[in-house]
Amino acid sequence: MGQVARKAAVATLVVVGIVALALALWKLRVLVSLFFLGLVIAAAMRPGIEWLQARRVPRSVGLAVHYLVLAGVVALFLWLVVPRAVDQVGQALGGVPTSRNALDKATRNSTGIKHTVLRALQKRLKKLPAASSLVHASVSVTKTAFEVLIAIFFTFAVAAYWIFERDRARRVVLSLVAREHRKTIRDTWDLIDAKLGAFVRGQLVLIAFVGTVLSLAFWAIGVPFWLLLGIFAGVVEIIPIVGPLTAGGVAIGVGLTDSWQIALAAGLAVLVVRLVEDYIVVPKVLGHAVGLSPLVVLVSVTAIGLLLGGIYVLLAVPIAAVLVTLVDVIVRDKDPAEEEVPTLLFPAKDAEA
Repeated sequence: MGQVARKAAVATLVVVGIVALALALWKLRVLVSLFFLGLVIAAAMRPGIEWLQARRVPRSVGLAVHYLVLAGVVALFLWLVVPRAVDQVGQALGGVPTSRNALDKATRNSTGIKHTVLRALQKRLKKLPAASSLVHASVSVTKTAFEVLIAIFFTFAVAAYWIFERDRARRVVLSLVAREHRKTIRDTWDLIDAKLGAFVRGQLVLIAFVGTVLSLAFWAIGVPFWLLLGIFAGVVEIIPIVGPLTAGGVAIGVGLTDSWQIALAAGLAVLVVRLVEDYIVVPKVLGHAVGLSPLVVLVSVTAIGLLLGGIYVLLAVPIAAVLVTLVDVIVRDKDPAEEEVPTLLFPAKDAEA
């Protein structure tokens, strides 16, 4: 009886501990998500940093080079694209009524989609909050912007520290397991790291490709606000499946404000770019970076969105890649050392050597 009681007590403590850990992780899900995002960014930079280190460039300098290049790309984007985008925003707002009487008149004289949009705007204006509520709203927006800046700083700080601490952390983890399992765990760790890094680099390539090609296509077709639509299509590329569908819908909607021919051409442009991306760019250039089927991606995106919220959809594919890799190794008994290592932009195996 005493032995049974001890086993029951141990089992109870284990269950309580698991539940308490799950609740703690749920409460800290924002912090955990930012930390995981930092690890993913570090995985994307590591091959480049290791490549520079092999050419006698210190890791700290390599990390600084990567961050400087990122800052330079952002600055170049702001210099080249933002002024034109601001002009297009001004053009878009230029035709918007600025008073209630002007809005009522524009609504009466409009038809079709424009009439629907103006009617919706009328209803929203009737529900505007009082001045005191607007003050509270502005304070909330300022607070949110500050929190976003802190989150960005925290994420990139985690990525920087993980570049230097990753090997030490791996040695500590390996020291806690049996010797016969260490090679498998080390190879699994390296495979996951390579997959996550290839995914991030691949997403950056896709964002640049889709944004550039669609911007030029919309400009050639004559779609209004072609640059804004192209940038939007590139940005939402980071949201699997839902992003491209949204980009196509928005492009068609904006095209309808001009003519149905422009809308049709815009929809066809998005479709053609999507087909080129799926059948040429992804297989030939990116390869199967994370080794996930479209069905797994769809289920992962939907599940993460429902469980955690829309913003966490950005982490759906990396999380699914980690889980699928662990299932392959633990359940399906695959050898991680024999799995194909993604080589997007950098040969991951060479970088790890």
